[in-house]
Amino acid sequence: MTTIAVARKNGYAAIAADTMTKWGSGKETADYIVNHGKIFRVGNTYLGVTGNATFQAILRDYFSRPRVYARFETPLEIFKTWQKLHAVLKQDYYLVAGHGEDDAIESSRMDVLILNANGIFGIAAHRTVQEFSKFYAFGSGGDIALGVMYATYPDAKRSAEDIARRAIEGAAEFDDSTGAPVTSYAVKLRRG
Repeated sequence: MTTIAVARKNGYAAIAADTMTKWGSGKETADYIVNHGKIFRVGNTYLGVTGNATFQAILRDYFSRPRVYARFETPLEIFKTWQKLHAVLKQDYYLVAGHGEDDAIESSRMDVLILNANGIFGIAAHRTVQEFSKFYAFGSGGDIALGVMYATYPDAKRSAEDIARRAIEGAAEFDDSTGAPVTSYAVKLRRG
């Protein structure tokens, strides 16, 4: 499992993630897995992926293709990017899209947090895109991470990166599917 957090504050934004992978009751930590990163870059954008660990490899492969549509500046552009990706997930990567009885559309089966100079965004499994004004978290320790960010955000001394990192550290302390060390990245926002 995974926990990813994003925060924006004082003209900067940050993304942070844990580095542990869990398969059933077994866990694979950064001490044993070299490619433990859950955040990767597409141009000037950072993506943090939750869901099956294979999604990281799929997204890295997909976004490395020439001429792929990869726009992350606005919620609508992110939605269009994910719509095109979803079709390829089914055709080239054999996504078992499926859906529950109450689902209106197929699930892409992953939640992704996005960071770039335009802000912090999230895209949920059913391709709902949101732009966040302060912070957000996805993953197994997401509720804990949100609580940590809610408590630390008002502290004027804390930076966006510190808030996001503390969120993952709190999740690692109390969620058995989240593990340290924490990785993080920060960018200066184009608009405060």
